[in-house]
Amino acid sequence: MSVLNTQSIQPFLEYLKYEKRFSVHTFTSYQNDLTDFIRFLDTAFGGAALADVNHSFVRSWLAGLKDRGLSAKTINRKISTLKSFFRYCLKTGAIEATPMVNIISPKAGKRLPSFVKEEDLERLIYALNQSADDWKSLNAKMIISIFYATGMRLSELLNLKEKQIDFDRRQFKVLGKGNKERIIPVSPQLLHLIHRYQQEKSQKFPNAENMLLVTEKGKKLYPKYAWLLVNTYLGMTSSLNKKSPHVLRHSFATHLMNNGASLNAVKELLGHSSLAATQIYTHNSIGQLKNIHKKAHPRA
Repeated sequence: MSVLNTQSIQPFLEYLKYEKRFSVHTFTSYQNDLTDFIRFLDTAFGGAALADVNHSFVRSWLAGLKDRGLSAKTINRKISTLKSFFRYCLKTGAIEATPMVNIISPKAGKRLPSFVKEEDLERLIYALNQSADDWKSLNAKMIISIFYATGMRLSELLNLKEKQIDFDRRQFKVLGKGNKERIIPVSPQLLHLIHRYQQEKSQKFPNAENMLLVTEKGKKLYPKYAWLLVNTYLGMTSSLNKKSPHVLRHSFATHLMNNGASLNAVKELLGHSSLAATQIYTHNSIGQLKNIHKKAHPRA
């Protein structure tokens, strides 16, 4: 009877990596969740055989997570990890029943996404266009402009290659979660900015990597670099507590919805797998409609 340890989860992790082709970020989350669960079993029960893990073990672990102050959203993600793992074990014949049948996910409160007001973003982009032409300022201009114009995820922007830009068709070909490809239309203004950046990059870094954006040393951008630039520049125009690249993605989606874009169109542009993930933006859109109704209707 196999013992549940870090080695025994390896086939499942390889399945996620090579068959499901999960992103590095998602793969790491699954790996960390399972490792944390195994550590709990070792500490609380002195370890356990895979077939002996039951719902009581899982519930004890979840109770401990709640005591540690983890949010319902985080706990639900960990439950999802275990469900996927035990479903895989069931499929491969390693167990005869999954312990997740009686596990109920905690209800997560709906949190509206933070976004920057349209006028604040316009003011920020204007300020970036007037800024110095040192490489860090150029990167800030590029990063913020692309995030807001396309709604890309941070990982998608960092991995954006020059060959993914189609100047003739005015579009980006983006590789998203699960290696799913999607097309995002872009404006002539953004393409002009990108073309100028490419020209300067070829002169300054003739041997640079084929990524669109590079650091002051001609190397591929890394997450902290982009995050700090966005955080710094958003801090100049926005009073939001959260000033991350994802806020610009939320702003892209919210402004589209507020200006009449359909939910399905926004879903496709964001690369969501279902409408459920996109529906959080309807709350902001309804708020906008209420304001319009209040101003325009004689009896509002």
